[in-house]
Amino acid sequence: MDGNPFAALAQKRWAYTLMLRLHRTVEWCERIVRAVTRDRLGAMDLMGLPAIRVTVSGRRTGTPRTSTLYCVDDGDRILVIGSNWGHSRHPAWSENLCAATEVDVRRRRYAGRAAVRLLIGTERDQAWATILRQWPNYQIAQDRVPQRPFRIFELRLRTPFTR
Repeated sequence: MDGNPFAALAQKRWAYTLMLRLHRTVEWCERIVRAVTRDRLGAMDLMGLPAIRVTVSGRRTGTPRTSTLYCVDDGDRILVIGSNWGHSRHPAWSENLCAATEVDVRRRRYAGRAAVRLLIGTERDQAWATILRQWPNYQIAQDRVPQRPFRIFELRLRTPFTR
């Protein structure tokens, strides 16, 4: 999103720190923009943060759960980060991803099925370095909860995105 003033703003350390503090407002804006655009875009898309919608069965109930996840594209995989806005607990959606092997993924008007895998050890460390190269502000959230390393998941499309 070259030339996007919102993207330039979101890259600022102070702006991201403010977003962490106002995360409920950001989430509310996300829902509103998604409703207005019929789920093609969210507020964070407009700010230059790529997002996907992931639907996974609940680990206990089996009920499909959909979450908007901010992601980093890395070649043929998508990395999603369980930052939970820098809070002390892992996000609820990450528990469901830990129990899943496949998820449905939507990006704007496109949908596909992806294999999901929690990265650990060296793979996680390498993915974290990739994430920070593309979005260094994730370190701000991680610094808020150094005792809880963020979960990082790798999604690999099994079916190509279709409209």
